[in-house]
Amino acid sequence: MRIKPGNAYPLGATWDGRTGTNFALYSEHATRVELVLLDADGGERRVPLRERTAFVWHAFVEGVGPGQRYGYHVDGPWAPEEGLRFNPRNLLTDPYAKAFSGVTRWERGAFSYDIASDSPDRDLIANPSESWGVPLGVVIDPGFDWQDDCAPHIPLHKTILYETHVKGLTMRHPEVPPELRGTYLGVASPPIVRHLTELGVTAVELLPVHQFVDDKFLLDRGLRNYWGYNTIGFFAPDVRYRSGERVAAEVQQFKEMVRALHRAGIEVILDVVYNHTAEGNHLGPTFSFRGIDNPTYYRLVPDNPRYYYDYTGTGNSLNVRHPQTLQLIMDSLRYWILEMHVDGFRFDLAATLARGLYEVDQLSSFFTIIHQDPVISQVKLIAEPWDLGEGGYQVGNFPVRWAEWNGKYRDTMRSFWRGDGGVAGDLGYRLSGSSDLYQNDGRGPYMSVNFVTAHDGFTLADLVAYDHKHNEANGEDNRDGCDNNLSWNCGVEGPTDDPEVLALRRRQQRNFLATLLLSQGTPMIAGGDEIGRTQGGNNNAYCQDNAISWYDWELDDERRALLRFVQRTIRVYREHPALQRSKFFKGRKIRGGDVRDIMWLRPDGEQLSDDDWQDPTTQSLGMFLAGRGVDDVDDEGEPIRDDDLLLVLNGSQNPVEFVLPPLHAAWERLIDTSDDDARGQVAGGARIELPPKALVLFRGVAPDMNHAT
Repeated sequence: MRIKPGNAYPLGATWDGRTGTNFALYSEHATRVELVLLDADGGERRVPLRERTAFVWHAFVEGVGPGQRYGYHVDGPWAPEEGLRFNPRNLLTDPYAKAFSGVTRWERGAFSYDIASDSPDRDLIANPSESWGVPLGVVIDPGFDWQDDCAPHIPLHKTILYETHVKGLTMRHPEVPPELRGTYLGVASPPIVRHLTELGVTAVELLPVHQFVDDKFLLDRGLRNYWGYNTIGFFAPDVRYRSGERVAAEVQQFKEMVRALHRAGIEVILDVVYNHTAEGNHLGPTFSFRGIDNPTYYRLVPDNPRYYYDYTGTGNSLNVRHPQTLQLIMDSLRYWILEMHVDGFRFDLAATLARGLYEVDQLSSFFTIIHQDPVISQVKLIAEPWDLGEGGYQVGNFPVRWAEWNGKYRDTMRSFWRGDGGVAGDLGYRLSGSSDLYQNDGRGPYMSVNFVTAHDGFTLADLVAYDHKHNEANGEDNRDGCDNNLSWNCGVEGPTDDPEVLALRRRQQRNFLATLLLSQGTPMIAGGDEIGRTQGGNNNAYCQDNAISWYDWELDDERRALLRFVQRTIRVYREHPALQRSKFFKGRKIRGGDVRDIMWLRPDGEQLSDDDWQDPTTQSLGMFLAGRGVDDVDDEGEPIRDDDLLLVLNGSQNPVEFVLPPLHAAWERLIDTSDDDARGQVAGGARIELPPKALVLFRGVAPDMNHAT
């Protein structure tokens, strides 16, 4: 084994394709770095990295190629009160590892301090024993035949997001081969791709697939970190979703999944967790970053760097103010775009990444660097615009090019359909693209990622069946999870045989899904809502890697009917550019007539007044969209025209008589949440009875009485 100086760039383990592998590791405060090469039979070789360039320790090792497992020993000061926690007895994993050999083995040790000590200051005492429990990095062969892969490049204003989980989506599907269930190849399998394409979504937003850690306290309870928001490797697809046992095969299989989805016209968005790592606070384990260079990678309390800032509720926050940590994140993002062909990212707790000193600053280094990056800036960027720190709720405050999960949309729609008064004004903003949040900063209505449910919280079926969370299975005495769900059980808590309650719940599910898909903005469906998935009232199933979280594909007649309703509503959405606006409404008149690009109507057919918007009893209204008011052009530069559309909503407990505007001789019923089979036409000016808790979408089909053509 011949050792050469090698190069300081790129970081990580890079096989040259022929003779060996270059290893490079950044550590500003280390005094010694040792590469540890481990064989499958347990044998090891240790290679001191003697070359150091700009704080990067590096060497080229001949004879090392794909499949080689490796880690590091990093030595330096043990001074926790100064923020330095080097312990050369800890085996550490490479922050730039492209694959891992397995998962954490807690029984082999994962702490740099003396966890066995009874001292309240035990984190100040170095662990005298060796720790070898970390998952090892694996050298990979990056080659892959992408064949004719081409990114779909779907504009955001035509995107329908489907948030899902690799395992949950595939684990119980009877048509997915057993060996592929719960894996990347399972997502790529024909039955799953067929479901997604027949549903009509344009992008899957996958819950975290970066290598993550199962917390020991969860394993001790017989649970797992199912959601995966506990990252330890920002470059590696998690090994748990691999099919088969071949080391590092998950890298190729992830690429196969992306290629298959792209061929079906479906983009791949990754939910990424760059705000914290799995190492927790000062009492947490040491897998990688803490032992390699603690003050570089983490936000430490300036006056007492023994401790960590925690804006995330997980014990630590990544130090995105440090150039090396910023480089790590940017290198990771570019890797997933260029090497893994993903189409965008949803950033978990993105407000944490924006923090300057103590306040959220949208012009922080993180966003400035992304904005100027020619690769990252061109993919879909979606923020979860809040964290747990003071001032962390930042909906509407992210920079241009950034879409946001619109938590205000979720809350308004839940309140409206629950029957709360006083939300009419907010409802108008949310239905029309949330111009109050996004209009004045260069963004369009599509920057509002509209959602009613997501992985975190009730499923849609549970949102209409439970007033209270039921998280007993999590082992925390039902203390975990959100208490303010804005849910309504429709009269009975949980399962029931009451036909009236069941009918109302079915209608409410349709109301939420139809409103979501017929609002301006980018709709996001929580995976499984289209088939009535339930978690039995658990609104925090982060640790439930079991049937609570896995989708049940054995559909009865009611769930099949719901699926058909969602498929039809998505078809309507995709057929009508008036529902996919790239620009905000201007309230302007069309061709000088009385019709404007958007009009808000009372049940009596008159336009809503300011008093109506403020009236807490306003629970029924109509939204008219002028087909000639789309204000956009197609790819050939020709003006886009559509049908006039009329959306009427009744969120009250009583039926409402609604006058259809006499703008057309007739209106065709496209969507009716009270009757899946309702079709036919209604004369303009006619009165219809809108049932309680119902929504109807009409299309003007007869000659326009205001602008005859």
